[in-house]
Amino acid sequence: MILVFGGTTEGRMAAKVLEESGATYCYSTRSDTQDIQLVHGQHVTGAMEVPEMVAFCQEHDIRLIVDAAHPFAVNLHRNVVDLAGQIGVPIIRYDRIYPPHDEELVWCKDYDDAIRQLNEQGITRLLALTGVNTISRLRAYWQEHECWFRILKRDESLAGAQKAGFPADHLVYYEKDDTASLIERLHPQAIITKESGMSGGFDEKVQAARQASIEVFVVNRPDYPTAEGVTVSHVNGPHGLRRMVEKLLPEFYPLHSGLTTGTCATAAAIAATQQLLTGERPTAVPVILPNGETIDVEVTYGDGYASVYKEAGDDPDVTNGIEIRASVKPSDHFEILGGEGVGRFTVPGFDFPPGEPAINKAPRQMLRDNIKENVSITISVPQGAEIARRTFNPRLGIEGGISIIGVSGIVKPFSEEAFVASIRKCMQVAKASGSDRVVINSGGKSERFVKAQYTDLPQQAFVEYGNYIGETLAIANELDIKNVTMGVMLGKAVKLAAGNLDTHSRHVTMDKEFVMEMLHEAGIDIDISNLTLARELWDRIPADKLQDFATVVINHCTRYCAPLLPDGNLTLLLITDTGTIYNS
Repeated sequence: MILVFGGTTEGRMAAKVLEESGATYCYSTRSDTQDIQLVHGQHVTGAMEVPEMVAFCQEHDIRLIVDAAHPFAVNLHRNVVDLAGQIGVPIIRYDRIYPPHDEELVWCKDYDDAIRQLNEQGITRLLALTGVNTISRLRAYWQEHECWFRILKRDESLAGAQKAGFPADHLVYYEKDDTASLIERLHPQAIITKESGMSGGFDEKVQAARQASIEVFVVNRPDYPTAEGVTVSHVNGPHGLRRMVEKLLPEFYPLHSGLTTGTCATAAAIAATQQLLTGERPTAVPVILPNGETIDVEVTYGDGYASVYKEAGDDPDVTNGIEIRASVKPSDHFEILGGEGVGRFTVPGFDFPPGEPAINKAPRQMLRDNIKENVSITISVPQGAEIARRTFNPRLGIEGGISIIGVSGIVKPFSEEAFVASIRKCMQVAKASGSDRVVINSGGKSERFVKAQYTDLPQQAFVEYGNYIGETLAIANELDIKNVTMGVMLGKAVKLAAGNLDTHSRHVTMDKEFVMEMLHEAGIDIDISNLTLARELWDRIPADKLQDFATVVINHCTRYCAPLLPDGNLTLLLITDTGTIYNS
């Protein structure tokens, strides 16, 4: 089991990540003030000293600790490291994302150093945004100068301020004023804050002070403690946390995540750039993902390039294991080029015009965010042309190789989100093709049959929906596609007719009672008690009743599908295994 020390934004995110596994874990907070909804997690409240922690972990068979506590919770961090050493388990430190040190700010190594620097700079009016627990640490300052403390307006915080002897009339509260309005009202000469990271509102505080042209004093975050024999892995976001849990406790998630081609290309480019500029060849490089967090990606090297072998995790991805290379040359400007095995756009409807390499917008931005130097980057995929024939690329109008894609940078296994995103892209291309009709089908077999009905439509007008009928129709409506033909085979049709807009077998199976109702509605009396597959009905129903049955099925399907395309025209075609097509 996993034990999370939370009570923070990072703790809440850690719980969300662990909930994805469906496995049980423990979530510990000192108090019960954090409002958090757990399904699989067990919320444990109350402060524990190390002996109590050890007993708890032994009782609950804790094999991994996630420390997502506040960066300034120094005593807790020490206790967690001590605990891990005693019970022999690793720690994942879920830290915050911190902006680079801005040298225009006044950095203080601790609170004594802050008092010294405040006095040296003659600051006599201070707004302290460091929290109630720092009132006593700044006592030597506020006993001599005018100072306001912003705290949470709750009994525990008010009691702490009173115990420290701080004057109540100089307390201000989070609930009432943001930093900018407090500065405007109180007119301090400076603010003091902790290096609390992005989730701690650090940038907002600094920006407010700068707009008022006052000084910003920052107390450095403490280093995370270490101990001999204790393994501490640092992450600063949800993707990194999941991947580290998968590495340290593989059985916790039944399926493991992977990397997008965009992340692989970015990692290879970072390594190639570092080799060009410094001659160094690290075995792994840090990659900033689109959400701002950083993960480490392993890299290898060849003659004039760096490469990453794509890791798809448990996602059924044809690009799993392929090599993605990046070569980098000096340049007077930043540019991204497509080399061998990277496809090119040949039709409109993408983020970039025809002729451009099929490197999508998010990976291009990742490359720019991670590589600040002006260099020319060429991404290539030696197996790309071969692999592309097994992807959506040919029907999308992308020729010569695979696409470098990925919005989040991470692939979650069997990701419905990723599949729906690919459907959306296909629909966008279909609309951009200028076709007055888009034909959606469950797969290649049904598409081959329906194409015979629409020989004048371009290839881009045909889109596969897999099992996501509802999502695809909703996208068509969103894109204002007026005429949609949907081809469906009987196995999916009997599920759809019952109102299931996602027909995947893991969500829904054939309802034989409902099928019997449709048969009766069509005036057909046959025994289907031993029916295994819906397609067997084509052979069991009398030939002169097939159209009647098809009409009933189509009408039921239309009942659920047509409302998703309220401003368009939907034509629904029911297809047999031999290619016979029925409509209503």
